[in-house]
Amino acid sequence: MEKGNTKQEILEASLDLFSVQGFEATSISQIADAVGIRKASLYSHFESKQAILDAIVKEVLEQYAQHSIFALADWEDPDFTKDKQHITPDAAVQMIQGQLRYILHDPSISRSRKMLVIEQFQNRSLAKLQTKQNYEDVMRYFTGLVGFLIRQGVLAEDDPQIMAAQLCLPISVWINLCDREPEREREVMELVERHIRQFFRLYARK
Repeated sequence: MEKGNTKQEILEASLDLFSVQGFEATSISQIADAVGIRKASLYSHFESKQAILDAIVKEVLEQYAQHSIFALADWEDPDFTKDKQHITPDAAVQMIQGQLRYILHDPSISRSRKMLVIEQFQNRSLAKLQTKQNYEDVMRYFTGLVGFLIRQGVLAEDDPQIMAAQLCLPISVWINLCDREPEREREVMELVERHIRQFFRLYARK
């Protein structure tokens, strides 16, 4: 097996374990066993378990910066908003449900999120990352979306940040529910659709 491939397999196996049992509860021996190599061989790729975690976080940040709509959105940029001039409730449902499915089913995103949920109470830097990715950036995205819809005359004038919280925070709770009970995803998707449609009805410009 090539060294580069082995290194990536170590990261994948470690993320699998960290996302289920946490960083502290995972041993180097468990990681080596999951990859199918000796512990001594693992140390030829990473000097410590912390080095593995650091490499995982680096990958998570790179993927997030490249693919997350929350990281890429700029509601003040005409290039970003040019294809979003006529967001209807139907379009909003499709857009948000699509992102929700991606968040739930992309293996790397799903495992990384679960790892952050576990580690947020043990690791200060991961707690900050959890807050940024799963609260601050989400709120920034939806506050920008709501403000844009107000400017477009779709939604009535009100406090965009509070409106954004009302729209997105229940969805965050439903994501956590799906992480715990994946079999409830269909139920959650139906709730998300009803929630979005009601939001548009309640705040529609008269």
